[in-house]
Amino acid sequence: MAKALGPTDAPRRFYGEELKRLREAAGLTQEALGKLVFCSGAYIGQIEAAIRNPQKDMSEYLDRVLKTDGHFQRIYEMVRKASRYEDYFIDAAELQSSAVTISEFSPLLVPGLMQTPGYARAVFEASHPLRKPVEIEPMVALRVSRSELLDNSALQYWAVLDEAILRRPVGGAPVMSGQLTYLAELIRSRRAIIQVVPLAAGAHALMDGSLCLMTFDDAPPMAYVEGPKWGGLMDDPALVARCSLAYDLVRAAALSPEASLALIESAAEDHANAPRAVA
Repeated sequence: MAKALGPTDAPRRFYGEELKRLREAAGLTQEALGKLVFCSGAYIGQIEAAIRNPQKDMSEYLDRVLKTDGHFQRIYEMVRKASRYEDYFIDAAELQSSAVTISEFSPLLVPGLMQTPGYARAVFEASHPLRKPVEIEPMVALRVSRSELLDNSALQYWAVLDEAILRRPVGGAPVMSGQLTYLAELIRSRRAIIQVVPLAAGAHALMDGSLCLMTFDDAPPMAYVEGPKWGGLMDDPALVARCSLAYDLVRAAALSPEASLALIESAAEDHANAPRAVA
């Protein structure tokens, strides 16, 4: 079923209409064009229907194949500007929405797909201390809305978290207890597989940052890494393979899913029972 279009989707819809018009003018089927730009015909059809966002490299390929002199790259920039996500995260968010597996490692905070409103609000308030609540709340709502991906039974989501995440009282003890209780609910409802790397494990293969691996039905796997106010996608097969190996090593160093659930629930209880600050 085609996704309903809203006001911010106008550039994406225009991109799709232009792609269909110029593809047909070139006498190409969706499948034929897909082969020329290294994707499936179904993917071309989804872009034409404005179901999926175009990508930067795809726009470059289309301009080259259809001889459109940067036309699609210019529309692509319009699509990016219409997005509500941070510029560096736009492509990663779109890719996550179409992935069949997402495997994440996070060393510092609960991944965005699993954040509760209270936790997300605390993260945004800490990183944007001068923004007013009226500016923070749309950011919180957008991040929390992404959790809908976990309701998709076709998606396999696997997260490995550092134990430090469970111990840091982001937003205060009540917020943190609620966040960890939510993680336990995700595990028990089989919407996510979560493992915890215990502090006692010492050094591991991903000490240097977060990692998100994605696989797709109609495209090669990709990796996404992120730091403060920046993010980067990798599609080079050799680099993605190295990232996959590092993730496998971290997963092997983590507690079993059952032991991880027990630790998460224990930490949630610890936060729930923590002494309240006296005003």
